[in-house]
Amino acid sequence: MAERKDSDSRKLLQRLRETLAAPGGGQDRLDQITHHIADSMGTQVCSIYLFRDPDTLELCATEGLNAAAVHKTRLRLGEGLVGRVARTGRHVNTANAPAEPGFRYMAETGEEVYPSFLGVPIQRVGEKLGVLVVQSREARQFSEDEVYGLDVVAMVLAEMAELGAFLGSQSDSMPLAHRFPTAFRGATGQEGVAEGRVWLHEPRVVVTNPVGEDPLKEKARLIEAVAMLRTTVDSMLAATDMGRGDGAEVMETYRMFAHSRSWLRRMEETIDLGLSAEAAVEKEQSQARSRLESAADPYLRDRLHDLDDLSNRLLRILTGQGKDTGAEMPENPILVARNIGPAELLDYGRKLKGVVLEEGSVGSHAAVVARALAIPLVIHAERIISEALNGDQILVDGDMGIVHLRPEESVANAFRDKMAMQAEAQSRYAGLRDLPATAKCGTTVGLYMNAGLMADLPSLESSGAEGVGLFRTELQFLARTRVPRRGELASLYSHVLDNAHGKPVMFRTLDIGSDKVLPYMKPQDEPNPAMGWRAIRVGLDKRGVLRMQLQALIRAAVGRPLYVMFPFVTEMPEFEEAHRLLMEQIAREQRLGHPMPTDVRVGAMLETPSLAFAPKKFFEMCDFISVGGNDLKQFFFAADRENERVRRRYDTLATSFINLLEQILQRCDDARVPVSFCGEDAGRPIEAVTFAALGFRRLSMRPASIGPVKHLIRRVDLSELKRVIDDARAMGELNLRQTVTDWLARQ
Repeated sequence: MAERKDSDSRKLLQRLRETLAAPGGGQDRLDQITHHIADSMGTQVCSIYLFRDPDTLELCATEGLNAAAVHKTRLRLGEGLVGRVARTGRHVNTANAPAEPGFRYMAETGEEVYPSFLGVPIQRVGEKLGVLVVQSREARQFSEDEVYGLDVVAMVLAEMAELGAFLGSQSDSMPLAHRFPTAFRGATGQEGVAEGRVWLHEPRVVVTNPVGEDPLKEKARLIEAVAMLRTTVDSMLAATDMGRGDGAEVMETYRMFAHSRSWLRRMEETIDLGLSAEAAVEKEQSQARSRLESAADPYLRDRLHDLDDLSNRLLRILTGQGKDTGAEMPENPILVARNIGPAELLDYGRKLKGVVLEEGSVGSHAAVVARALAIPLVIHAERIISEALNGDQILVDGDMGIVHLRPEESVANAFRDKMAMQAEAQSRYAGLRDLPATAKCGTTVGLYMNAGLMADLPSLESSGAEGVGLFRTELQFLARTRVPRRGELASLYSHVLDNAHGKPVMFRTLDIGSDKVLPYMKPQDEPNPAMGWRAIRVGLDKRGVLRMQLQALIRAAVGRPLYVMFPFVTEMPEFEEAHRLLMEQIAREQRLGHPMPTDVRVGAMLETPSLAFAPKKFFEMCDFISVGGNDLKQFFFAADRENERVRRRYDTLATSFINLLEQILQRCDDARVPVSFCGEDAGRPIEAVTFAALGFRRLSMRPASIGPVKHLIRRVDLSELKRVIDDARAMGELNLRQTVTDWLARQ
């Protein structure tokens, strides 16, 4: 009996294959498919509903219902039994459809005479495309074999839609996947707006042969590919020393999935029904997604990524489709990826107009590089990979964390208006480039830029920055598969100073750990890496790397002043030890007879509340202090800046945080040490003018923010704003944002 069912399924799939290969329009193919399915399953009705837009299904073809209802009958997502299948992604199988909760009677289709109903989702790896329905006059439930067989057919329909088999007669009115406008609400990784075309970092695997002609041959192909996959996984894990703990357990679970016999058996059973090896892999991937996405256990939901990764690897082995598909990068490319490493993103360089990630974080490698490249970045744009195709029009709003894919013209026009307004504002700010940021009260604030790449240095001239307040040296380490050589770093740092044309450059020593893990460094299994082994802690434990970097900086600054600052200093002994190491390297270079910098200034980044309470001697030892606002804020409020649930709940202009900043300013003033504020908030005009009113005389930000900040500072009287802030605090205001905003509105 089972063999006969398999034979019937193969015959039906072979008919679908012939339909796909035959000439004709998309509507003709849909009509033939519904006829073949109804005939094969012995039902009086077969109907195909496809999504017209993300919330609307449209009847696109039918055998047995009123033909006049095609392209006229529409259902909202969740409406009726068809809408329920579309919403849940699960089949509905009933012998009495009118008695089912949510049943909707549609008189125009004539369906009231068909009580038996079986609806299965048409989907591809979690991407919902529509619903396939069969109905019969006989009141019966369909068997498990029939449900599974129709599910296989639905998956083939999804593959056919991906190949464009249904394009044709209905043209733009045909509701097809990847045709309608879609918006994704993510989070801001880097501010800015951009319009362009999608460039997928890992293009979707296209299954060109969903139906297999010879099950034995297809199973042999699958077994061979799975063996290759298992060998690759075993070799990869053997080369990765995870030690013991959660990391090792996760990787062992990954290996277990790859070697799962039931995983292989389920795919072989699907091949027996008539699918190709590739389609069988995708079908199992889709079903695994449906099971795990609804799992209550978060651990099981996390394993979905493992299964996706294994399935995609297996598909690439079977199809031979690697990342390089031969497609040409479009003009104004917007990179779309699940996640991406710093080296890969740097390889794209300034060709990119923006980046959109399904995962990522505000402090990730990608965010660091996106800031260095000055391109907008949106993170946590869930499901965009399954929806986007290479070449799709895309709008990226990094300010709001929103992405518009294939936007309607009205949305695109409004977006372009926003871009034009920002461009006009930037052109106005360009006129301020050579003017100082001097407030009406006569106070001048030095505006510096943050950098991390050689490509950033031209912004020194175009932005009007007075120097580089933060040069991130870790990008050169993150972008390599090995530790850079001392000579390479010395040459790079020398070029940086050359291109600064005498303006000061504050080099921050290697800030790795936490979210920035070197590809050649053994991963650390830390429950809270942001508060773990990172920055100066790594430098003092791995002194060989720190010494090498300090030697490169000294050699690069020949005949010029050198500014070095150490990151994430939490207590005075750390700074003392790092300072001593720098002095040792200076003495060593002198003994070797190497030319020396004209002056060496040593500073620290104040990024933890503990350092604000350090002994006075610490402040007196420093030649300068840079307040690292991003980390200081997260530790002050105990709000992880990688956690979207909490990071936006706490405001930089909260009175408590402003009081801390004022205390830091006072301690620096007492020790007569220059202090600057460095971080995202320094580039936000309202925050920047508040910091200036408190007493910060140096602010360091991304180059694009210098114009807006300078424009606002030049409009206001900082001494008057300071009185407004003091009055608000005296009255017990818990947050100063509204006070400052209202005052600025009156200026």
